[in-house]
Amino acid sequence: MSGVSARTLTLLGSTGSIGTQAIDVVRAHPDRFVVRALAAGGGDLDLLASQAVELGVEQVAVARDDDGARADLGAALDAAARDAGRTAYRPEVVTGPQAATQVAGNGADVVLNGITGSIGLHPTLAALAAGSTLALANKESLIVGGRLVMDAAAPGQIVPVDSEHSAIAQALRAGTEREVRRLVLTASGGPFRGMTREQLHDVTPEQALAHPTWDMGQVITTNSATLVNKGLEVIEAHLLFGVPFEAIDVVVHPQSVVHSMVEFVDGSTIAQASPPTMHIPIALGLAWPERLDDVAPACDWTQATSWDFLPLDDEAFPAVRLARQVGAAGGTHPAVYNAANEVCVAAFHRRELAFPAIVDVVEQVVSEHAGNSGAATGVDLTVDQVLAADAWARDAAAHRIQSLTRV
Repeated sequence: MSGVSARTLTLLGSTGSIGTQAIDVVRAHPDRFVVRALAAGGGDLDLLASQAVELGVEQVAVARDDDGARADLGAALDAAARDAGRTAYRPEVVTGPQAATQVAGNGADVVLNGITGSIGLHPTLAALAAGSTLALANKESLIVGGRLVMDAAAPGQIVPVDSEHSAIAQALRAGTEREVRRLVLTASGGPFRGMTREQLHDVTPEQALAHPTWDMGQVITTNSATLVNKGLEVIEAHLLFGVPFEAIDVVVHPQSVVHSMVEFVDGSTIAQASPPTMHIPIALGLAWPERLDDVAPACDWTQATSWDFLPLDDEAFPAVRLARQVGAAGGTHPAVYNAANEVCVAAFHRRELAFPAIVDVVEQVVSEHAGNSGAATGVDLTVDQVLAADAWARDAAAHRIQSLTRV
């Protein structure tokens, strides 16, 4: 698109699913974006280095804080530069637990937070403080931070990258705020859709990772199977769009073509539909409010097709019901829900916890936290309170899991 200046980008979680797809978008639209910095956990230094060399970024960050982190990343960058014939390439290297936070605050036009988990909170706050537009795929940072994050953001500074919230943001452009009656989040139902709670007891980690539609990492894919991910998205929708929990519905849509809907007061419902791909919401997050050309194929309306919409089974999948309670309680409760779940997911994949027990343990930890004097419920939430609640929940969940495995 001629006449449009290129936006500068910082990509957090560049070697993960969201990050690699974001780089796909950048490759396809080189005149629209200049990537200034990349950050990753450090598990795949060769991929990170090749990305950095290809894009010519100024900064490369890894979360590793061991003695060899800087040397290992430097060696990977040197090798990638030699392979690409760019031996003079020398970016700034940043390492350690605060590496992503440091580059998130570099003042790029857009910071894409594709980190998984609550560790994305500090980078989210750093990007907002620097005045960057935050393209948010790391829903956990918003959920655990709550009002802390929303109060740090200027109007319109956060652009959602989750496909459901991107769909809602697009649909909301069809009316005014006062004309919105309710939001409808769609859920694929995951690999265990239609199963009873009893049937879920014996499902395996391998089965939980066999998502019928999306290709995601271990934590998010498992969260999709338990519907914890959808519970987190209900809280996220409440925070992003200011809609009360009672006006946010969840319906199961196995085809994952309608990504979410907005119902208006006159009875109209506006839905956003596209084949299941994250490239579209990522591209919108980077270019918002503009659309980029030919990001992904559209629906083929010349072919006969049908879409199903089914009610959510709260008995077999209680995670959404629990998330509503947690979201309504606010304060540090969402941080506890998220942290306990991350510990339980890891235990499930170690085969220390049955699949239904993931949400059972989370609910027990949330209930215990609600009775604690340290549970924060007020609007004056602090980062220290959030991090303390996160640490407490991880410890409480681990102890409960240990007690179950000893039985």
